[in-house]
Amino acid sequence: MVAKAGGALRLAAVDARAQALGVAPGMTLADARALEPELVITEMDEGADRQWLDRLARDCLDWSPRVTLAAPDGITLDIAGVDHLFGGENGLCAQIEAAMAAIGMTLRHAIASTPQAAQALARHGALPIRDERAAIRALPVLALGLDANSTLALNRAGLRQIGDLAARPSATIAARFGAGAISALYRLTGEEQTPIDVLRDPEPLHFERRFAEPIALQATIAAVFMALLQEAATVLAERDLGGRRFVLTLYRSDGARHRLAIETGRATRDPTLVLRLLDERIASLADPLDPGFGYDRIGLFLPATDPLPASQPSLEGREKDEAELAELIERLSTRLGSDCLQRLIPRDSHLPEQAQLALPAMDARAPVPWPRPPEGEPPMRPLFLFAPPQRVEVLAEVPDGPPHRFRWRRKLHEVRLYEGPERIANEWWRHKGGECAGQGGLTRDYYRVEDVQGRRYWIFRHGLYDEKPDPQWYMHGLFA
Repeated sequence: MVAKAGGALRLAAVDARAQALGVAPGMTLADARALEPELVITEMDEGADRQWLDRLARDCLDWSPRVTLAAPDGITLDIAGVDHLFGGENGLCAQIEAAMAAIGMTLRHAIASTPQAAQALARHGALPIRDERAAIRALPVLALGLDANSTLALNRAGLRQIGDLAARPSATIAARFGAGAISALYRLTGEEQTPIDVLRDPEPLHFERRFAEPIALQATIAAVFMALLQEAATVLAERDLGGRRFVLTLYRSDGARHRLAIETGRATRDPTLVLRLLDERIASLADPLDPGFGYDRIGLFLPATDPLPASQPSLEGREKDEAELAELIERLSTRLGSDCLQRLIPRDSHLPEQAQLALPAMDARAPVPWPRPPEGEPPMRPLFLFAPPQRVEVLAEVPDGPPHRFRWRRKLHEVRLYEGPERIANEWWRHKGGECAGQGGLTRDYYRVEDVQGRRYWIFRHGLYDEKPDPQWYMHGLFA
């Protein structure tokens, strides 16, 4: 992964195979490609890395209630008093390693008496740690976490390791290299304690307005809605968050409560958009809101939020199109119900009729664009699929050959052109005993055919002749 630093592209992170070739973080991209011309690179996404690290840290709350982020790639767990629940320090480390390996992550870990020492040993120490004090003294001065100029100055003075620095008088080090070097040294050796910023789950946002006299006018209530949403948008922007679920509660003066909830397909902090969705929700109510003698309190609750950093739209305006589509989905889902508007997402299956799944459009992610066929070539899959496929009578020139003519819906079709077969094997792993021959299902041979009138069909023979004596044919789709 590369990132721009000092006007040049430099490697920010490399995998184990690149390290084996001599490629290391900090090298310029040109130098790395001189070593390995086939190097595969991608741009560093610090925001995504930060979100992923935050997610991993929250998962670590399963092992300790005191978890701290050590950006850009570290997580610190205070395991004092909790390690015995997992079989001691070794048992706890084994559990964490297994959990990380299950999601494809590798980690270096160290256990020490202070958070700074553990972080330094995990990043720069020789693992495993036998003697913590000796291991800290053997660390390079880079482990102090000072800026590049200070680290370079220490190295030029002949101070390569923490032990070299600790052997010098503190006053001399502070006078020559600054008080920051001494503070970092004391934090590393445990002589100075610093508070840690423990990761906590953010509290759900709640905003409220109380009125000395109940309000009943629709315009006044709408103005309060907008004021609450604008206040929420300000707080969300400060936290780089966007709301996914908004709950508005109106407290009537006689004790009755009216509760309105909306969800959005993506995180947003646009008060106008949310107010419009609330209006849609109010308009879709079977029983209209009755303010009675008026509302004396109105509250806005945001139980679900997602990260929403500031972004800059691209020149081609693709984000605008996506935003308009998302807004349309949100309005229709709010008006008709979230289950009434669905979106097809790909499903991992070889069988065409099972290769997609319909989910509520509010919950489903944006679909991946379908692969485009080569210019001038017909599509590989039809736009319309029959579910289930429809039986057809087929006459073929040879038993396992392409169809010559077929009868579908009592009408005979002469095949003028055909293409295939495209063989789709059975999904034997989904059948009990499917690993045994003949128990995993039947193979399908698909043909794209065109009749003499130019109409195109997608038909298949269900089974090979060595799987079944008389395999049947089915119509599965129609090409446009």
